[in-house]
Amino acid sequence: MSAPTDSSPLRSRPSARTHEVTNQSPPLVGHDVADDPVLLEGVEREGAAWHRDELHRLGRLAGTEEVQRWGDEANRHEPVLRTHDRYGNRVDEVDFHPSYHALLDLSVGAGLAGAPWADERPGVHVARAADFMIVTGVEQGHLCPVSMTYAVVPALRNSPGLAARYEPLLTSRVYDPGLRAPGDKQGLLAGMGMTEKQGGTDVRANTTSATEQTDGSWRLRGHKWFTSAPMNDLFLVLAQAPGGLSCFLVPRVLPDGSRNTFRIQRLKDKLGNRSNASSEPEFDDTVAWLVGEEGRGVRTIIDMVTMTRLDCVLGSAAGIRAALAQAAHHVRHRSVFGAKLIDQPLMRNVIADLGLESEAATTLALRLAGAADRAQRGDAGERAFLRLATAVGKYWVCKRQPAAVAEALECLGGNGYDEASGMPRLYREAPLNSIWEGSGNVNALDVLRALTREPESMHAYAAEVEAAAGADARLDAAWRALREQLLVTEDAQLRARSLVERMALVLQGSLLVRHAPAAVADAFCATRLGGGYGLAFGTLPAGLDLDGIIARTPGATG
Repeated sequence: MSAPTDSSPLRSRPSARTHEVTNQSPPLVGHDVADDPVLLEGVEREGAAWHRDELHRLGRLAGTEEVQRWGDEANRHEPVLRTHDRYGNRVDEVDFHPSYHALLDLSVGAGLAGAPWADERPGVHVARAADFMIVTGVEQGHLCPVSMTYAVVPALRNSPGLAARYEPLLTSRVYDPGLRAPGDKQGLLAGMGMTEKQGGTDVRANTTSATEQTDGSWRLRGHKWFTSAPMNDLFLVLAQAPGGLSCFLVPRVLPDGSRNTFRIQRLKDKLGNRSNASSEPEFDDTVAWLVGEEGRGVRTIIDMVTMTRLDCVLGSAAGIRAALAQAAHHVRHRSVFGAKLIDQPLMRNVIADLGLESEAATTLALRLAGAADRAQRGDAGERAFLRLATAVGKYWVCKRQPAAVAEALECLGGNGYDEASGMPRLYREAPLNSIWEGSGNVNALDVLRALTREPESMHAYAAEVEAAAGADARLDAAWRALREQLLVTEDAQLRARSLVERMALVLQGSLLVRHAPAAVADAFCATRLGGGYGLAFGTLPAGLDLDGIIARTPGATG
């Protein structure tokens, strides 16, 4: 076949120009995630102003293309279970992509695991909370073992001997992966195993049994239904002892270097959180040590639950803010009908409304972190506030995340539905925190329990709300109506969600009235407390200062 001549059709066609890319927003990379007035003001207000430089360092790192790529790769290359080695021996190990390990190394090194418990500076738990929120925006799954390690320390202190042995390694800033004897490692990660398939939230229905040995250790036999991060070094596990449901410490590797019995039956095939392995382990003559008093397992582990619930609030607030940042960045660069999307009135309404939701969630989350920090230093009032407000915040902020992330995704149109945008992963992660550490119903009922059994927690909540008394008539009216609702005991469980929702909104309103600019506080009280607000985002009424709200939205300016 001869080569085409200059007059042939192949030579005469003009070069194609169908793939010239215009009017697309650039990637949101190379920025400082901590360059966020809501986050920075909250950190300073709650006592961690000294952490500002380090927060910016982590923020710049989180904004790099490399770290964001780690988050993507850790979810695209999911963990793989190996139950046996090539010879048929049980090993029960899970293999992770190198990017997952890189993320854990980053977060543990930044002190997001147990490190705050070894740091006596005031505000250290607030500093950790802000860092946690920044890294959550990069990748949420790897923070499950980080969060559980953070939360296990106060529970382990119920047994001083075990705490003395393991706490120095749990508070380490060294990520040391692999199953080895704890004493041979430079840092440990911890997890928990509470629920079983026949009981779920009803842990008193657990059937895993514990039998005491002559050497003071115990042996466990049974199963767990949802135990995340099975490659962690230590686990707090609930099991039935002769004296009742008790808490036990279960190491993956025993002090002599031998493997403890921890048979991983399978990994869960989850909606999201794909980078993090969640497993069903079986215990069979598994060595354990009692933590706290026999028969007081729930009481022992409750401090751990409180701290992981706090991380749920932080994680959901961060997830909302990460999705908002992507949406605001997109509409700032994308043009439609001859104008930037950010300048279109209806889109401004949506972004401002999402900004309100995000600022309220972030402000509440950091207030809870401040309460946790002060409670650890012996402030009884803050401890009482934390007891009730954590359950309230866990219910509401985690409930709002799926709706907010869905709306933010829609701002990107079809681009937001594409995996390459990162928005689908944020959307899949969104329901998790509402389920983990107790679903919405569990937390709503926990609020009722606190109101009934721990009246000091309600006194602390009321004091927090009333700190804004007289500053906004709509807030004052909402608080009066809520107090009336709290006095009604009939059908309390039936009304629990409605009650907790109002408690969350009133608390957020009080915080914003005291701490946010007038544009934000006024819009929040007018819509969330004043009535006449639509069910969808983007239904803010006319007359509000949308410019003032959007100016505090990450990704919308600069």
